[in-house]
Amino acid sequence: MDRTFNRVVVTPPGNSYVDCVSKNPEHHTIDVFTARQQHDEYLRLLREHGIQVDVLPVDEEYPDSVFVQDTALVGEKSGTAVLCRFGEPSRRGEEKLVAEKLESGGYRLEEIKAPGTLEGGDILVTDRDTVFVGISQRTNTKGVNQLAEHFPDADLVKVPVEKVFHLLSGVNFIGKGTLAICPSIVDRDYFQGFDLVEIPEKQDSRYENKPINMLYLGNKNILMPDAYPETEKILEENGFTTVTTNLSEFWKGDAGVTCPILPYYRDL
Repeated sequence: MDRTFNRVVVTPPGNSYVDCVSKNPEHHTIDVFTARQQHDEYLRLLREHGIQVDVLPVDEEYPDSVFVQDTALVGEKSGTAVLCRFGEPSRRGEEKLVAEKLESGGYRLEEIKAPGTLEGGDILVTDRDTVFVGISQRTNTKGVNQLAEHFPDADLVKVPVEKVFHLLSGVNFIGKGTLAICPSIVDRDYFQGFDLVEIPEKQDSRYENKPINMLYLGNKNILMPDAYPETEKILEENGFTTVTTNLSEFWKGDAGVTCPILPYYRDL
């Protein structure tokens, strides 16, 4: 399997999800019942593609806890898990249940400490030793430097992120040294040596953003929202198979398809 992980942690959306941090103009229309249905379908698709899904309890204390990607970076090979320190202060504490899960699984826990900040949505793990990390509204240089200390065998490349609040809204891994990228969001020059599939930022879609946020399932299969036919066409012209699902309630929470999972990266 050419994906970078085979196992993930997830947290279902709670009733408090309606209060998540979001600048989306449709934020006030979030329907938690629909969000849960969409989350269930999302998990079904992960399992259908052979991914082990570990489900944590609902965490009503933190409205954004469904977006578990941001809580940590987990390396199976090293047995190390680095707990993030959120750039969004209201989210600090979401990592507690994740930490308990990882510690019980035998992982060595490290932490990003103040004044460093780091969120998982800024971390792009590839099938090489290279890990790209966005310097963004949510992740600062001090946080990335600490991350590098905890994963000394990885080649961490810092990428400025200004147009979106997370790196993975501009570029994503899609298998075998290949990245999908919006060059108008993230400078392609940082990704020398990788094959790049370019995706236009502006598309005819019912969603106004995140045409690039996608999840590689392995064997040329890519999971993505069912809202970007132009992205689908480009990927399929490049030999990929797209697996689409409705994530409207997560789009309203300023999230994409990578946000609801915390992967255990095999080679990290």
